[in-house]
Amino acid sequence: MTGVYKMADRVIGINSIHPDVHEYCRDYRVDGMPDFTVTTTQADIDHEREKSASEDLAEGLPVRNFPDGYLEELAVYRKISEEMINYDTILFHGSVVDVDGEGYLFTAKSGTGKSTHTRLWREYFGERAIMVNDDKPLLKVTESGVIAYGTPYNGKHRLGSNISVPLKAICILTRSAENHIEAVTKKEAYTMLIQQVYRPESGEKLMKTLGLLDRLADSVGLYRLGCNMDISAAKVAYEGMR
Repeated sequence: MTGVYKMADRVIGINSIHPDVHEYCRDYRVDGMPDFTVTTTQADIDHEREKSASEDLAEGLPVRNFPDGYLEELAVYRKISEEMINYDTILFHGSVVDVDGEGYLFTAKSGTGKSTHTRLWREYFGERAIMVNDDKPLLKVTESGVIAYGTPYNGKHRLGSNISVPLKAICILTRSAENHIEAVTKKEAYTMLIQQVYRPESGEKLMKTLGLLDRLADSVGLYRLGCNMDISAAKVAYEGMR
């Protein structure tokens, strides 16, 4: 099956075995000639299954049995992410919210509460806050700053929009009894940043990714937020980064 979609200002052709990915990406469908095309095979699907099983075992969890269509969705985004590096664009694991035309990205270890925190922002700011992507946004590093893009890959709750926004700050979330925020240096943030960026297997593309990550860290504000998941955390975070 084939389809053409636009993500992060690039037109992408997708050739797949199963229809699932085309339904998943339907809100991003466009006409036109692709800038590049990704094609999946059964071997790609099997690779995603092996990777998922390895991660489950590493965490001491039962191995989940995902259907091929779902695993192909993952394989497609992996291939797209590999190609996007050629356009100075990286995949980053985090939740991005737009407030008054500026993007704020929250990242943390799994289970810390990224999605919960951006939900508090939507409650606190109301219509001023728009979810850009709740899980895996694409970030384009330019000479004038960083642009965050919504993509179909926006988390299990499908929270996101087909929009882009200038990225103002990246905030590392931690749990705390009291809400507090402070600016951090690139050196202090780098371990988390490198854990959360998609790292390709290709040595050449990995080196380019690390270069883009370095430029990213120089282009936006970097913060650490200790939060208790009360709605006041949104106010503290926004005022600290604004």
